[in-house]
Amino acid sequence: MVWVKFAICLAIILIAGSRLSKYGDALAEKTGLGRIWIGVVLLATVTSLPELATGISSVAFVGEPDLTLGDLFGANLINLLVIAIIDVLYTRGPVLHFLGTGIVLATILSTVLIGVAATSIYIAQNVAPLGVFGYIGLYSPVLLCLYLLAQYMMFRFRPDQQSQASAEIQEINRYANISVTRVSIFFSIAALATIGAGTWLGFIGDEISQVTGLGASFIGTLFLAVCTSAPEIVVSISALRLGALDMAVGNVIGSNLFNMGVIIFVDDLFYTNGPILSHVSQGHIGTALFAILMSCAVLIGLIYRPRFWKRIWVGIDTTTLIILYFIAISVLYFVGRP
Repeated sequence: MVWVKFAICLAIILIAGSRLSKYGDALAEKTGLGRIWIGVVLLATVTSLPELATGISSVAFVGEPDLTLGDLFGANLINLLVIAIIDVLYTRGPVLHFLGTGIVLATILSTVLIGVAATSIYIAQNVAPLGVFGYIGLYSPVLLCLYLLAQYMMFRFRPDQQSQASAEIQEINRYANISVTRVSIFFSIAALATIGAGTWLGFIGDEISQVTGLGASFIGTLFLAVCTSAPEIVVSISALRLGALDMAVGNVIGSNLFNMGVIIFVDDLFYTNGPILSHVSQGHIGTALFAILMSCAVLIGLIYRPRFWKRIWVGIDTTTLIILYFIAISVLYFVGRP
């Protein structure tokens, strides 16, 4: 029955996630907020809430902060790998070459938050716990404030030059016959279905890991991380099919922002044994460093746009992402997962 539940839940995510991308695209057109902001903020928040639910259950009920931190930093790696998947599926050329400066800004901000989170782990364990009243770490509200500042910057960001992808699809008024109210209602329904199914899938993935005997293994942890990242994968690929490249890539970059800025803060509130980063393995710093390297590869692809080969549509930046991801997984496997 657990595999039947897994199939049903995955089907719900596939259907709801594709609808979420469609109505998110419609909201971007109707409200004028832009596909970058919709992807980085709105879609990223919806698709990251399953990680939030998994994190709260890990620290509040299981009492294992390493589970939630491992899931968060592992999800960062998977989200960046999704960009490579998008690039493979997009046959017109390297996908990062079609994106504008808005995605550059979002990627820089997410890299900063990952770096601050990794630095906070090191300081909390080797310099000072940074506890406020011995309960919550000082770094948690700092990360939250950085996240809010990032969202403010994304909201105020008005690029002088749009990305090529946005310029092409803006010419088509796809949703002229749908009202803003109707789009908002349908988006909310799809969001609730995605959140519910994504959260359920996280628990089902944990149940499968236990049933198959992989619960405490590296493969079991990796499987759980993939399950909690399923909404991001589905929504980004669905946005790609709509031609909304900014929204597809912005979703995964925004999810990394949400993971570091909001989920660590909330998990620290629910963890009652002290500042959460004082009770986790320093091995998470290594995972964060690989996420930073992968983010830098994305930035190089966005800014420099290297073209070292002509006959293959996948860029060298995407190839670098794939190589770095598998190196990170290999290091975590052989050195020992956090």
